[in-house]
Order: sequence, then C-alpha cells, then structure tokens
Amino acid sequence: MHVRVATEDDIPALRELIDLSARELSRSFYSSAQIDAARKHIFGVDTQLIADGTYFVVDGPAGPVAAGGWSKRRTLYGGDQFKAEADPLLDPAVDVARIRAFFVHPEWARRGLATAIYDACADSARLAGFHGLELMATAPGEPLYLRLGFEVVERVTVKVGETAIPFARMRRAL
Repeated sequence: MHVRVATEDDIPALRELIDLSARELSRSFYSSAQIDAARKHIFGVDTQLIADGTYFVVDGPAGPVAAGGWSKRRTLYGGDQFKAEADPLLDPAVDVARIRAFFVHPEWARRGLATAIYDACADSARLAGFHGLELMATAPGEPLYLRLGFEVVERVTVKVGETAIPFARMRRAL
C-alpha cells in the first residue's frame, strides 16, 4: 500500500469515491435522508486541501480507494460546497491541526488504509509544528478515531434543511 499526495487530476475520481463511501459505509449509522443530505451539502472534495498538499490517497487497480487529509486551516469539515468564506490559516503555536475528509471504498474498508493515511497526516502535521489534532467524526468514522487515540469532546448535530445529522467533535495530542 502506497500513500501519496492527491493532485487536481484526482478530483473526479475522489468525487466518485466520496459519494460511494458515504452511501455504502453510512447505512448502518444514518438514515437514507441523513446520508442524502450529507452527500449533497456536506461531504465532498475540499480543493484547498489538495492545493495545500495535505490530502492523501491510496490507489487501487482502477484509481483511488481511500483518501483523507489534514489541514492547517480553520475549516473543520465539509467539502467546497459547504464553505461560505475564506479558509484562514491556523497558528501551530496555539491551534491544533484538522484531520479532514477520510473516505474509503466499501470493497477496501477495514484493511488499514485509513490508518496508513492517518499516520501520513499525523507525521506531516507534526513536522509543520502542530502539537494536536481535531476532527469532526461521522458516526461510521468514530470507532476508527477512538482506536487512533482521539477522544470525543463534543456531540454535534448539523441541520441540513429539516434533516439533523449527528457528528462527534474529537481531539488528541500528537
């Protein structure tokens, strides 16, 4: 398994991966309405991560089968369609880096790909001077992050129209 930095050329395949991962791996955790609302309004490619060189992929035979990243910017979660304003930089001396947008192809789930990407993210954030990490976990992602040493610091419900979607804000030291 090789973790590499995502490029702009990956964006179309990442859109497909994110949609498939969200649809299939969320079924046991969220209702169809919650999955559809999240896919349309929250989940998606954050091109700022790709531009910053902090988004990683693992390729399978036909393209990316896992993706995830970290950020030195304020946005905690959501793709381009979820952003309403500029994404200012964090200060590693006082802020924690963000773990962002982890998605795995359902046929490649539970093979250690997300953990390998997380390790690349944590190493990169540490080298950038950050001393901690924060993320907004989906219900299917929360068990992974607990295994990686994160702790839930807040339960959050995001309203998308009439649909409420539960998430967990989580943190850990590096």
